[in-house]
This record gives sequence, C-alpha cells and structure tokens, in this order.
Amino acid sequence: MTLGAPRWKVAIEKAIAKYNNQTVIQIATIDSTRPEGSIPRVRSHVFREFLDSPTNPALSLLLSSTDIRTPKVRQLTSEPKAEVVWWIEGTNQQFRFIADIYVVPTPTHPLHSHFTQSLTKAAPGSALALFKNEDWESKRVAVFNSMSARLKAGWCRPVPGTRIEGGQEEAKKWPERLEEPDPHLPKEEYEEAKRNWDKALSNFALVIIDPIEIDFVDLQETPDRRTLFTKKQGATDGVWEEEELVP
Repeated sequence: MTLGAPRWKVAIEKAIAKYNNQTVIQIATIDSTRPEGSIPRVRSHVFREFLDSPTNPALSLLLSSTDIRTPKVRQLTSEPKAEVVWWIEGTNQQFRFIADIYVVPTPTHPLHSHFTQSLTKAAPGSALALFKNEDWESKRVAVFNSMSARLKAGWCRPVPGTRIEGGQEEAKKWPERLEEPDPHLPKEEYEEAKRNWDKALSNFALVIIDPIEIDFVDLQETPDRRTLFTKKQGATDGVWEEEELVP
C-alpha cells in the first residue's frame, strides 16, 4: 500500500527527467463501428504533463492531446476505459495503464457537455474528482499555446484520416506553421492568421488519463522486477496497493 506520490509515478518522473524525449505513449481503444465487428485500435500520443492535486499527491492525472475530429474521440466517449502503454527505452521500463480517459474539447463543441457530465459524476477516489473546480478551458488553451508553431498547424488541416482530394499538391497548401496572430500585420494577413488560429484551437482537445491500475515492468534491475499497482476499491484517499508479479 502506498500513500503520497505512488512509486510508479516517481519512476516515470525520474525516467523522463533524464530522457525527456521519450514521452510517446500508446492508447488502445475498441472500435465498434466496423462492419466485421468490434476491433481494437491503437495509436501513439505524446504525454504532455502530470496534473497533480495539492490535496492528494497519490492521485494524479496524465494529460495528452488530440484532434476532436478523430474517430478515437467517439470511441472514448462511448467507452472511457482504455489501455495505455508507455515504454521508456532509456531506463528499460514499461508502464501499462488501465484508465478512464476523458476528452476535453472547446466549450462550444457538442461533446463538451459529455465531459462536464463525467466531471460532475466523477466518483470519490478517482483523480478526476479532485479537479471538479479546475478551469479546464484555461488548461486546454495553455497546453495548446505550449506547442511549437509546426505542431499547432496540424490542427487546422482537413479532418484527419479523410481522403486528400487534391493529392499532395493540395497538401502543400496547408499551413506549415501557426503563430499567434499579430494585430500589426496587414489586414488580410491578420484575418487569415486569425482564421487558422481559431480553427486549430477549436479542433484541439485535451486527453485526460485517470489511472486505475498500472502494471510496471522494470528491466533495469537484476533480477527483473514487475509490480502491479491497483487503486484500492472504495478508498477516497488514493491508496495504491502493490503486488509483486513474475516479470
């Protein structure tokens, strides 16, 4: 049993402090819209940051981001439970999370009400329940602003995964960089920059990962070590139970 910052989180923070470019995670969901039946889908995401509660360091959220128009958003809103895998090569450590995952779009998007309902209903003992008073729109905008101009430009392209009607010649017309609009620009340039900025920001969504269980394999030790961290059922204080497993 652990109180305070759990050992799995301490291990991640220590690893990425040394290997700060190893922040790619994989999120797996179920797609139930396929004609052949439900199938698993997995894609890479970038871990952005931990969101820690000042009242309970044992319960933290992991933040990532996505385009609100992608199919995984529909998959996560219909079934928020998913699996996340994070392999940190520099330390030979793997973290597999079972988690509830929530998507935070712009407040004007129809799915924003889905998130606010999830937030309102968040159960005691979940990390999300500690952030009911968080200004999520300010957090969404702050994470967007923290990204490079090149990454921001990706959110004002056409819908991800759809056919490029004009081929690569059409793709060459997409903005390559997106800077915050400068009011001192000539009027037409400013208006175009503002349209692109607003479009990108409206498509940008936060992804909130609220861990329930973490399977932590540590291959840097001898012998190899594997620990299952499980959030104690019914606990409101963020107690994590630890169980040693065969690697």
